Amino acid sequence: MAKLAAGCRLVAALAGLGPLFACSSGTSSLVIGSKNFTEQDLLGELVAQWVESTTEIRVDRRLHLGGTFICHQALVAGDIDMYVEYTGTALSAILERDEPRSPQHVLDAVRREYTRRFGLVWTEPFGFENTFAILVRGATADSLGLTSISSAADHTPGWTPGFGYEFVERADGFAGLADRYDLKFARSPRVMDLGLTYRALASGAVDLIAGNSTDGQIELLDLRMLSDDRAYFPPYYAAPVVREDALERFPGLRETLRSLDARISTTDMRRLNRAVDVDGRDYRVVAREWVAAALDGTSGRNTPPAVRSGHGRIGNSRQSP
Repeated sequence: MAKLAAGCRLVAALAGLGPLFACSSGTSSLVIGSKNFTEQDLLGELVAQWVESTTEIRVDRRLHLGGTFICHQALVAGDIDMYVEYTGTALSAILERDEPRSPQHVLDAVRREYTRRFGLVWTEPFGFENTFAILVRGATADSLGLTSISSAADHTPGWTPGFGYEFVERADGFAGLADRYDLKFARSPRVMDLGLTYRALASGAVDLIAGNSTDGQIELLDLRMLSDDRAYFPPYYAAPVVREDALERFPGLRETLRSLDARISTTDMRRLNRAVDVDGRDYRVVAREWVAAALDGTSGRNTPPAVRSGHGRIGNSRQSP
């Protein structure tokens, strides 16, 4: 218990949370966290509302905690019971592994290693992939005939890149990308909040960024995603990751999360993100509308829909290309 309390203090300090919040392990509420960008806030809230709508479980939210490592440390320490992670992030950034990268192989690998190392369970993927999107302005892509990252390499000596904090530091981030594609920029990347990189690119403040492929701003700002023609990035499928003790404390939780299997396509996720980032809507309202629609418009406590076939197999009919 002393180690657990110390872990809670460490994660709270790292996340800049101010006063220490109580560790979740052993409490009567399910504590759901999220990383600190729009899609994560949406998914954390969506899962929270789904659990509240389909079970009697009480949910506490710890959304917008911080980056990958903050959320992972919070989960391992017991400060939160679950959050949504991406398979490729888990493989490269947390497990620091580089191996055959078929979507199912990566999912199987992170499931096995997370349980063995951390006592954490990967439940079924939502059905969409959010990979790193290497983006340039649409006008730049058209004038230079750029379609792939390789085709941009010759132009990078005159460009200024701009990246979010994590992309500069992560094992699957900037250094490896530059090495794989021989990208030689004249100056170091401008490092900024991920949400600011899109408009920095559109305004000409930077010339190439690493965004999220499901972000609603890409189309709005006429940005162009360059294909990863040398297969640098692993697959990044989103799924809830849960502490084993939380599944024991809440016997109905596993089936409730399983009923989210393959329910969100890439197109769906882009639409949800756009509603918040472009249309300016409250992410809690957007999540509530999605949950209501998924439950056929009914309200109150509901029995989760029948579990879909596949149980986490990636590549089913609900998944977008």
